[in-house]
Amino acid sequence: MDKDEPGSRRLNYHVAVSLDGYIADPKGGFDWIVRDPSVDFAALYRRFDTVVMGRGTFEVVLQQGKGGAMPGLKVFVFSRTLRASDYPAVTIVNDGAEECVAKLKAKLGKDIWLFGGGALFRTLLDAGLVDVVEVAVMPVLLGGGIPLLSLGRRAPPLRLTSCERLPSGIVLLAYELRQEVSGE
Repeated sequence: MDKDEPGSRRLNYHVAVSLDGYIADPKGGFDWIVRDPSVDFAALYRRFDTVVMGRGTFEVVLQQGKGGAMPGLKVFVFSRTLRASDYPAVTIVNDGAEECVAKLKAKLGKDIWLFGGGALFRTLLDAGLVDVVEVAVMPVLLGGGIPLLSLGRRAPPLRLTSCERLPSGIVLLAYELRQEVSGE
């Protein structure tokens, strides 16, 4: 399907994870993420025109400045507590994450980046809205923290689409979700 056709956008969960399955340490920190100079972040950003994230991830992004904005990307933040008037550089959505993301996927544009946030990932996965899961597996064992996936419904089967080992020991894995079709 051409990306210029309505409904052709995919929701891509792209996240760093420790070898033992955590996206943040027990205090919510991410200083354990290994940096690899071979990663082309500009190319990564060009794949998307929209980013969605939860409040916790947004608070980390706010520390980078620019009011939470990410240059070249429309930013949607899902939070029951944040007020839109306090963050004019982004779109705050207080209710209906599933409906909002479904509408975004139906519009014309590039793919959508689900940025960080295990709770939002679980919500959108359970709603059948996640199309791709890309994990950068760090050569680090944390022993605890925020898991890649919290408890919920069983996810649909995954199909490995790529695997790459970087010089730093990071392994990049990409999977497509195969939404189950009920047989009649």
